[in-house]
Amino acid sequence: MVQAHLARIAAYDKQGPLINALITVNPKALEDAAALDAALKQTGKPVGPLHGVPVLIKDNLDAAGMPMTSGFQGWKNYYPPADSPVVAKIKAAGGIIIAKASLSEFARGGGDNINSVVSGYARNPYNTAFATGGSSGGTGAGLAASFGVVGIGTDTGGSVRMPAAHNALAGLRPTVGLVSRSGMVPLNSVRDTAGPMARSVEDMAILLDVIAGIDAEDAATARAKGHIAKSYRAVLKPDALKGARLGVLRQVFTDKVADPRVIAHFDQTIAELRAAGATVIEDFKVEGFEQIPRPPQTQARLKDDLTKFIAKHPGIPFPSVEAIAKSKLLHPLHQAGFDAAVIAKPVAEDAETIEGAANEQRYREIFTKAMDAAKVDALVFPTWAQLPAINGDRNTQLIAEPKPAPNAGPTALGSSLTFVGSSLQWPALSVPSGYLGEGLPVGLQILGRAWDEARIIRYAYAYEQATHYRHAPASVPPLSPAVASLAK
Repeated sequence: MVQAHLARIAAYDKQGPLINALITVNPKALEDAAALDAALKQTGKPVGPLHGVPVLIKDNLDAAGMPMTSGFQGWKNYYPPADSPVVAKIKAAGGIIIAKASLSEFARGGGDNINSVVSGYARNPYNTAFATGGSSGGTGAGLAASFGVVGIGTDTGGSVRMPAAHNALAGLRPTVGLVSRSGMVPLNSVRDTAGPMARSVEDMAILLDVIAGIDAEDAATARAKGHIAKSYRAVLKPDALKGARLGVLRQVFTDKVADPRVIAHFDQTIAELRAAGATVIEDFKVEGFEQIPRPPQTQARLKDDLTKFIAKHPGIPFPSVEAIAKSKLLHPLHQAGFDAAVIAKPVAEDAETIEGAANEQRYREIFTKAMDAAKVDALVFPTWAQLPAINGDRNTQLIAEPKPAPNAGPTALGSSLTFVGSSLQWPALSVPSGYLGEGLPVGLQILGRAWDEARIIRYAYAYEQATHYRHAPASVPPLSPAVASLAK
């Protein structure tokens, strides 16, 4: 299993179609696989539910024995001393970390190419002229190209869901606190979460079963007590949409921000949901939504969170926000953001951060009220308002989340439709819903209330089983035995 995936990586990541999804391939992956084979032979039992499964990890998570760069060239030779809890859980379940995947530098990216001096662009396996989506685009492209079976992304403003949609994957942003963030480079600790990505909803659910749990080092996970399902995989049913009430959040994908093809295609998605048994409420509306400025990700929060992370990583190069900014080793697109973070006020004194937190609470209040009044189980809308950007096109992309204009409403940041779940800190996922343009994947986004992962995963599975949209990308076909043997 591992050898087959290493052969695909050798053939396709840095040559051939040059997917360029990975930063570091685990040099001990075959040793880890051999140890698992020996354990199985000795005991007759698998180590756990991921026994021997190759896993891709976004390179902003600590994994012992491998560099952790967060896409920053100043950290390319930094080896963390221990596994993050997410990585430790994967290894304990028998998973093999086959590679660390590329990302936008410090996860500061959106619907764009990967902006990192370390890795450069990752390329979309469905059409290599186009972007993978940020910031977990390396995990997304790597899974689409079958460099691993499942993978971990991180989502602050949409960085699991967006590359999932762009690469025809299932990807979940859990409720903040369901999955530990310890050993994960932060961007905004209020919104940050790791999340599972896979080529099928079932595999995504299996990975979530492994990584969900309380971590004493991450206070946010204490909120998950009593909310963690015994098994997310066990609740999957192909008829789960029968009787479901789904509200369409049209307020976020108006013709002012969305590609007309995306809007028209979503009408087809609604028809598919109805055919699968769902009751779709098309006139659903969240009153007051347009009047609340979109809560931003602030430089003050970044400075505070990254300072705390660095304090727990003695020996890390450029050990402060100021040192990182002064190094001039940042990608040019991110230099200004770090320069601003250096002079940012403390979180408790930063007016933008304080106002943003208040508006996040207002979001939760108005969404709860609207969903309860309409008696809807979840909300549905496209994952992204535009098709993937062309690699290198800086004119149509979100480089990093900009400051919204006062009272600009939910359309201020263009094509991002993932900000809703991020601002709420509620669970949201993307599941493949078809292809548009030049064979480019698009996704259905399903948003639930806090701790409603099991419900929305069930809905995604039922939709997936009713439509079966995902197909393998043509740019990375199965290897012939002769080619595969050359990689050994």
